[in-house]
Amino acid sequence: MTRKYWAVLALVLMSLAIIITPAMAKDRPIQLALLAPIQIFPATDEISGIRLNLIYGKNVSVTGLDLGLINHTTGGKSVGVQYGVVGINEGDYLGWQYEFVNITQGDFEGLQLGFVNYANNANGLQFGFVNYARIYCSPLVDRVC
Repeated sequence: MTRKYWAVLALVLMSLAIIITPAMAKDRPIQLALLAPIQIFPATDEISGIRLNLIYGKNVSVTGLDLGLINHTTGGKSVGVQYGVVGINEGDYLGWQYEFVNITQGDFEGLQLGFVNYANNANGLQFGFVNYARIYCSPLVDRVC
């Protein structure tokens, strides 16, 4: 068999792995929400890919890109970029939140940019008019958290 055959076979197998893995984990690759519960997948599902919330979207967690007016996750750990007007994360968040109001009720690690930034435990940088973290750790401060 030729190298071309093995390359095509490897590409097909990798593509299948990418498609099947989220389905096996009950993750959804894309979410489109008008106003929860008017969305493609129910709020009890996890999104791994892109979530677009035209007005308000609600899911357990989002791994990837989360765009919309109001972005809401209810638990677990969300990872990636969250961009919109209001972001509410009841669980943990790792990544970049860029919204007018950022609220992370769990542990936050990364960068929060907004007018109001809130995190229960923050490790990273909050940049805004109002910044609050119950416990704040920064790479700019010599403090072990």
